[in-house]
Amino acid sequence: MKLFQYHGMSNDIRVGAVTEAGHVALPSSIKMEDLLGLGDTAIKDILAKEVTVPLKQENIRFAPVVTRPEKILCIGLNYDEHINETKLETRPGFPPVFSKFANGLAGHEGTVRIPQKSKQVDYEAELVIVIGKECRNVDKENALEYVAGYTAGNDVSARDMQFSASQWTMGKACDDFAPVGPYIVTADCLDPANLAISSRVNGKIAQNSSTCKMIYSCAEIISYLSALITLKKGDLIFTGTPSGVILGKEESAREWLKAGDVVEVEIEGIGVLKNHFA
Repeated sequence: MKLFQYHGMSNDIRVGAVTEAGHVALPSSIKMEDLLGLGDTAIKDILAKEVTVPLKQENIRFAPVVTRPEKILCIGLNYDEHINETKLETRPGFPPVFSKFANGLAGHEGTVRIPQKSKQVDYEAELVIVIGKECRNVDKENALEYVAGYTAGNDVSARDMQFSASQWTMGKACDDFAPVGPYIVTADCLDPANLAISSRVNGKIAQNSSTCKMIYSCAEIISYLSALITLKKGDLIFTGTPSGVILGKEESAREWLKAGDVVEVEIEGIGVLKNHFA
């Protein structure tokens, strides 16, 4: 099942689903938090009992797939090819973990504002885990039981700010730097271990890889993080990006994102997340 959030007529956040009949609006009484952690069958049962309204996809103003995560955790350097292209060092045991915040959330077709202080803004196509129920100290064999679903994300990065200090926060947590969407695909409908993942800048392919190349799987990521931090329903985990980012190019070939650029992140089984830079 594909779920999404959108802006209603009064700009309130509403929940929709993609059914065999197309995109439909759920009653305003149903919130995304009510559906996270439910499987495809349970959500279909809810839809069968509720009055839904058809939506024209071209008229939907998509919101971020979740709007109130307690945490947005991000995994860096989780693909060997990305480590090799950027020449960034990672230590044995686990890659770096950093955070974004709710101010960074943006939806499909939303605008990403380039900070005035940055001249080196980059894209990173990533599979994003949506946590479905609270967990702590889970082993990797059971970790995926706590996943509500998966979505596409763009770990937008201001590289000049990212590397201005030992911590990456200021280059990663700017406003609009965590676009996610357009859909959450429920965990029982998608295998995160082998999905095509790509990005396009102004229609030109930039990244083209597969989640099978991740060094640490979704299950291993959840197990590691939950040993240190209690994960809550609605938390988002960005799982790392493959090669093809601007930072990985020779300095003379780097064309940083600018106002007017359009970046699309596509993940197999989820869809295309498109954002406009300004």
